[in-house]
Amino acid sequence: MKLPLLTAALFSFSMAAHAQQTGKPEDTEVWKPVPKIVRGKLKTTPPPSGAIVLFDGKNLNEWVSADDRTQPAQWTVADGLLTVDKPKGNIETKRTFINYRLHLEWRVPADIIGQGQVRGNSGVFLASLGKGDLGYELQILDPYQNPTYVNGMAGSIYKQRIPLANPGRQPGEWQSYDVVWIAPTFKPDGSVLTPARVTVQFNGVTVQKNVALAGPTRYIGPPQYEAHGAAPIKLQSHGDPSAPISFRNIWVQELK
Repeated sequence: MKLPLLTAALFSFSMAAHAQQTGKPEDTEVWKPVPKIVRGKLKTTPPPSGAIVLFDGKNLNEWVSADDRTQPAQWTVADGLLTVDKPKGNIETKRTFINYRLHLEWRVPADIIGQGQVRGNSGVFLASLGKGDLGYELQILDPYQNPTYVNGMAGSIYKQRIPLANPGRQPGEWQSYDVVWIAPTFKPDGSVLTPARVTVQFNGVTVQKNVALAGPTRYIGPPQYEAHGAAPIKLQSHGDPSAPISFRNIWVQELK
């Protein structure tokens, strides 16, 4: 059976990503310099006119399971919050996007345990490219007195871009991300015409400023592009043993 163009491209990307993940995870970890700690302030920006509300505290109508897009998302919604249900896997938006502005707020539990990458780990995949952790990941992690490799700390574009500063707040306090995402474009032969670019404000502090990306996130090995089109936004259910994080006030505004 002939696959639709986008489906075929995503399938090829998934196979290529699996084949090229050789080496060790530590090979792409960067530990210095450590970004300076600065004072950040939570931004509780309401959705502007025309924005798509992805989560308003009531339901998961805008989300599906990332492992099976025919199935609804099954994380916990209670008391106006969306909390990760780790055994249920990642979730992603029903809709797909190209260029957009995104706002979301997240909170690491006050009683979080663990350290480094096993302390409040999650992520926002700004363009999800299939099951698992395929896509372009903006890292979520406890940023407070929690040393880890700096291209894997909160505010990083995982394993690619170190944040300019660390404006993170303590566990139990809400944090905010405001993102402008410009999707990559590709030539007819599948090669890159323009790379993905992203700007991130973390608690009101710019930590990524219109940075170009070298491709989607990889846990092992360097990033590399494969052609793709519009894509969902994905939230990660990380397999670390620490207590799950929560989200609120998620909206997206498409950009021309």
